[in-house]
Parts: sequence; structure tokens; C-alpha cells
Amino acid sequence: MTEASTREAPATVEAGPIPRRFTLRQRIVLRFIIAAGYFFIRMIGPTLRVSVSREEGAQETLAQRPLILCFWHAGIIPATYAFRDLGIRVMSSNSYDGEYMGRIIRKFGFVAVKGSSSRNAVRALLGLRRALQEGWAVAFSIDGPRGPRYKVKPGPVALARSSGVPLATFHVAVEKAWVLNTWDRLIIPMPFSRVLLRTGKLIPVPENAGDGAIERYQQEVQDSLDRIREFAEENVHRVGAGEFPDYKRT
Repeated sequence: MTEASTREAPATVEAGPIPRRFTLRQRIVLRFIIAAGYFFIRMIGPTLRVSVSREEGAQETLAQRPLILCFWHAGIIPATYAFRDLGIRVMSSNSYDGEYMGRIIRKFGFVAVKGSSSRNAVRALLGLRRALQEGWAVAFSIDGPRGPRYKVKPGPVALARSSGVPLATFHVAVEKAWVLNTWDRLIIPMPFSRVLLRTGKLIPVPENAGDGAIERYQQEVQDSLDRIREFAEENVHRVGAGEFPDYKRT
């Protein structure tokens, strides 16, 4: 697959009003979280010292599309900054957590497709497949929205089979970060930290793959994410020593 360079990604994607299904207090808190989250990522992101490391056969650039990008939920904050303003389509749940995270990433040029692994999944997967057909990349926090942590779910593999678009794995390791006491151990980068973004080789899934093969490809994605996470975490301290190329998206 090649990059669909003829389509321009939006700089920002505005969201509508916060749904009335949330209480007044929840809507007020949501507005605060969204504003604070956006401001934090926008301020901290440019201070990070980022390098990119690719396995042989990985995507050529971060902007390459169409692709099905897979990563762990814990890295959603540094990933949001690294892949900003590329028009990437993401599955966003209808939950309270999904609402504020979806609205923050929209401000960084992502486009949310409503659904989750547990509710409205079919509708969301159809929306993501349509985006792939239009030449966009889509992304999954592949153990979200509620875990289990570091465990691949089958949705992206099924999407790769039905769309003919390969899976691309990546992991963002941060040398110095705050780690929240949440199910995913969410990583919040500290200012001026070293960051290593490691990408895994592309994983195509044949359209005629049976259910047994789907399980094997799911395991291949699991192995890839485990492998690149280990590499990134072990080598992030070497960022800036000239061993890894500087961060570029195109």
C-alpha cells in the first residue's frame, strides 16, 4: 500500500456540543478535562526529544496510508502528538472516558468513528472500512477501551481481512513520565523527555483467511507489539546519541 498523498488532512476537527446524556456536572468536568488535556499535549509535545526506529518491512513514514495502525492504550498521549494533523480515523467509545479522549484527539486532527469493542462495534468497523477505502489510515488502541492490558483484540485483524489493508504496529516509549494508576497505566510524558517510536513490519491479512487463520494473525500482531515494546523500552535512553533518525512524519 502507498501513501494517498492527494488528500489533505484537516488541521483540526471540531466536535459538536457535549451530549445531553451526561449530567450538567459531567458536562462541566468534560469541558475542563478537554481544555486542560489539549493545552497540556500542545505545550509538552514540542519539548519532547523524539526519534523513530523501524523494523525491516515497517511503514515507510508515519503519514503513510491507508494502513490499520495498532498500539497499546497506555501510549495514547504521546501517540496523539506524534500522529497529529494526519486525518487518522479512530474508534471512539460512547463512554464518559471515550467522550473526553475523542474530543481531545479531534483537536489534533483525528476523526472519531463512534463505537467500541463492546458496543456498536459493527457500525464503527463499517465506518473504518469506508475510511480505508477512501485512502485514510485508521488507528486502534488495541487493548482498549477497558483492557485487559497488553492483550490484542480481534477487531483490527478482521478489518484487515475485509479491507485488504495491512496492519501496522507501533509503540511509543517515554524515558521520563508520570504513570497513572489506571487499568492501562496511562503514560504522561514529562517535559523534555526522550521518546522512541518503534514501528513493526507490516502484517497483511489475506481476504480468504479463515477463522483459524484469524487467530494466528491476531497472535502475530500480539507478538509484534510485544517485540517492539520491549525494543523501545530498552533503547529509549539512547535517543539523541545518533543511533536513531530524528522524528519525521513524511
